[in-house]
Amino acid sequence: MRIFVTGASGWIGSAVVPELIEAGHQVAGLARSEASAAALTAAGAEAVRGTVDDLDVLRSEAAASDGVIHLAFKHDIAFSGDFRGAAEADRRAVDAFGDALEGTGRPFVIASGVAGLVTGRVATEQDRPTVDGSPTSVRAATSEAVLRLASRGVRSSVVRLAPTCHGDGDNGFMASLVAMARAHGTSGYIGDGANRWPAVHRLDAARLFRLAVEKAPAGSVLHGIAEEGVAVRDIAEVIGRHLDVPVASVAPEDAAEHFSWLGGFLSLDAPASHALTTELLGWTPTRPGLLEDLEKGHYFAAPDSSAHA
Repeated sequence: MRIFVTGASGWIGSAVVPELIEAGHQVAGLARSEASAAALTAAGAEAVRGTVDDLDVLRSEAAASDGVIHLAFKHDIAFSGDFRGAAEADRRAVDAFGDALEGTGRPFVIASGVAGLVTGRVATEQDRPTVDGSPTSVRAATSEAVLRLASRGVRSSVVRLAPTCHGDGDNGFMASLVAMARAHGTSGYIGDGANRWPAVHRLDAARLFRLAVEKAPAGSVLHGIAEEGVAVRDIAEVIGRHLDVPVASVAPEDAAEHFSWLGGFLSLDAPASHALTTELLGWTPTRPGLLEDLEKGHYFAAPDSSAHA
């Protein structure tokens, strides 16, 4: 199949592209810069210049492909104060893809998340997000719209990823926690630190996206979760040991000041299961778990001072 991938040079996409190519697929990836285009070409993919705002490009590439994996999201503006704007741009892109794929029976897979899906229990693929008009629920509404495309002749599916998608080269939540611990001289957690984060290695996640585009039934919700929940205090303890800094609780009322933008996420208790995904697609994670990955040490390499020279 020829698969069009947005976010193809990003953290997940750069693992999805070789996963698809090694399985015999042709890949065209959306590239918003020359550097991204060069990375895609080097990986053996076709580079398509454009951004998620170029709706005509998205429609034409979807029409010319056997399937679409949509991973792009405007994280730069989302985490600098305009999450709603990023989510609304994402919805426009998804609607463009839906219009192009309607009636074709072709696969359309998007990335979503499990954080905040439910409270007080383990989330499953059968749970649905709350759509209440809040900025974060705009993105949840988009995932629901993708599932409804099944009734319009699209083999649509949603891969809900763990908030911690880890691996060597990660610049996400784990890297941010390490940087904050280094800056504060303390590896912190909120309250008693018993709240849990699900986790998945990026290479396991990449394999799930491939399986989804190859064979997920229309309207499927899939969980990119390898570990149901890792206690945040356990994460903080590994970080503290590797950086040789104390591990300490941060009061909930001080979390925003100490952890900045990460404070709201770090307080979540968000365990989630992948049992139904494994049953449906035979996906079984095989890569190292989060704590094992942290123990490898790559998250603790000294920052490159030359980047600021």
